[in-house]
Amino acid sequence: MSRPEVVLVGVDGSAASMHALDWAVAWAGKVGWSLHLVSSYTLPSFTAASLDGGYAAFDDTSMAEGAQAVLAEAEERAVAAGARVTTSVATGDAAGVLVELSADHGLAVVGTRGRGGFTERLLGTVSSALPAHAHCPVVVVPLASQKQAMWSQGGAGQPGEGAGQEPTTAGGPAGTADGAPGGWPAVRRIVVGVDGSPQAEAALTHAIQQAQAWGAELSAVAGVPVGAGSGLLAWLPSNIDHEQVLADIAAGLDAIVDKHEALHPGMRIRRIVLDGTGAELLTEFSTAADLIVVGSRGRGGFRGLLLGSTSQAVLHHSACPVLVVNKHSTEEG
Repeated sequence: MSRPEVVLVGVDGSAASMHALDWAVAWAGKVGWSLHLVSSYTLPSFTAASLDGGYAAFDDTSMAEGAQAVLAEAEERAVAAGARVTTSVATGDAAGVLVELSADHGLAVVGTRGRGGFTERLLGTVSSALPAHAHCPVVVVPLASQKQAMWSQGGAGQPGEGAGQEPTTAGGPAGTADGAPGGWPAVRRIVVGVDGSPQAEAALTHAIQQAQAWGAELSAVAGVPVGAGSGLLAWLPSNIDHEQVLADIAAGLDAIVDKHEALHPGMRIRRIVLDGTGAELLTEFSTAADLIVVGSRGRGGFRGLLLGSTSQAVLHHSACPVLVVNKHSTEEG
């Protein structure tokens, strides 16, 4: 099934949502998609006791007007950057609204303040719930990632080998020297996690699409914790050749990447195999990358939010935007 070439963007007037909007505008400009901006609000509920036996009529006009004002500001920002935009106000929980609307969009983009921690993961904020349950791939943009991206533009070398350079400013806003639309810096480095699962292969497919659209270099990373005290494979007998384990993982990664390169002539993907868990490695690479792509098995619900799968862990600790490709989006797309 072919998805509409429209990016769904949740906006609430916060700086985090505006940063996410900037990313969405830049992406839409690269691929010629349009944007649909949504702002939602929830009507307050009252217990019977709180009404003191009387009837309290609640007028939601002011809340609707506030949501519309947020949309107007976001629309003006996007249109000024050259985007084609439609908007809508919805009533209901923001995560639920966006999950439902994601079925009719090719990509969803939301922001996050990036606080992380147990509370945010347990309560299921939009940035946690949407990637787990959306019907299309989701990009989560941390609030601090735009500044990080501007600083990384001057860095040399591969991910992890040169972050922290001064931001570039030639040709417009900082980091947009190559003409990326809107206020978002150019995406030059993309890292995708590959572990041999079907969801990881789907993530690799989306990472290739992103790399081609942005004109970015792409690195595929596979991790296996074979070092002493690293946890998952620490139980291996001492006579196991850890170097051979890494070599076997590298051979598996090569087979997957070779297949995808054959499907995309001219595409060259760097292969990286390291000692460590996928979550640890991708989070580390996020400090020098401009986009992390990860697959999710889409368990969702309480277990998925609380137990901290790779995708959830990366979402809550990444220094750059994260594209999550869950099971629902690949089955329905």
